[in-house]
Amino acid sequence: MRFLPVTLLSSALFWAVAGVAAPAPETPTAVTKPAERQPVWETRLPNFSESTYERQVEAMMAQFEQATGKRLVPGPKKKAGLKIYADSGPGMATPVPLVKAVIAALERRGFEHQDIFLVGLNALRLRMTGYLPSLVSGETPFNGNPVYVLESNRFYDPVWFYDSPLPQRFDPILIVQETKGVPNSSTKDEDRKSFLATPLFLDADFWINLPVYTDHPTLGINGALVNATLWNASNTARFFRSPGNAPAAVAEMSAIPELRQTWMFTMASLEHYQFIGGPFFNSLYSASEPLIWLSTDPVMLDSMARDRINALRKKGGFEPIDEEIRTLEFAETLGVGSTRTKNVKIIEVR
Repeated sequence: MRFLPVTLLSSALFWAVAGVAAPAPETPTAVTKPAERQPVWETRLPNFSESTYERQVEAMMAQFEQATGKRLVPGPKKKAGLKIYADSGPGMATPVPLVKAVIAALERRGFEHQDIFLVGLNALRLRMTGYLPSLVSGETPFNGNPVYVLESNRFYDPVWFYDSPLPQRFDPILIVQETKGVPNSSTKDEDRKSFLATPLFLDADFWINLPVYTDHPTLGINGALVNATLWNASNTARFFRSPGNAPAAVAEMSAIPELRQTWMFTMASLEHYQFIGGPFFNSLYSASEPLIWLSTDPVMLDSMARDRINALRKKGGFEPIDEEIRTLEFAETLGVGSTRTKNVKIIEVR
């Protein structure tokens, strides 16, 4: 039996190779050295056209390379992965022009078009948001780019899993309604495991996280951390039936060394985000800012988004996100990033 080096995690929740079982805690118990403060690159868009996205994304990635010394070029595997978000449906998905701009920037750095793959969760929502070919026209903006649909169950490896005794699975967006009257035929052992989608950290030289921001009743913020963890694994929506465990699961999964090793950065466009009613899309509660953020600190990006979302909620007469939801604070405790937005270092990219 071999274990992954997950020294940042509590003894009860962890990724493992081979079967391991332990009771799940309510919060992460391990404390690690605080993460070194990482900057946030920010660029302002004059508009949301494809040409504008391409120009500004190239500038941001070039400055990131120069500042960090990390080159976004093909390595031994000659592949790059993009984790997109489409699970709130049309109107609140990763902007297509942003994804196309990232692909173009990677191609300029030597990647072949077909070696840049996209990872999403649900086939229907990926099709509705333009990431899979239309059933009417058969067209997609991403001809030649493989799109890995995680709910097909083709991209999970049975030896890489996050183990927890929380019960059974259900759809992360449609929640309980999706499982009414549907018998659960899986075993208890299967129900306690969430399998990681391995293409991002086994098949790619590196991957880029491209989330969209909404509020979430259980997680607080549905953004960078959640897109990289719960929306990147199987059988994880079960955590939402135990709200005290869902934030802990996100935090501990985001601290997995193997996942972080190939996670190059997160890039988030604020072309659209939602401040209440999420993760269901509601245009009445959505906002737009002509900004793109880039950082290796997903906790900081999520914290900055939380500040904006709370400001809009206050302006609209709504309560702020529940302070008892500690997803970001748990991740900070595990050294994934910082929640201290007052101390953020913003680097403007023109």
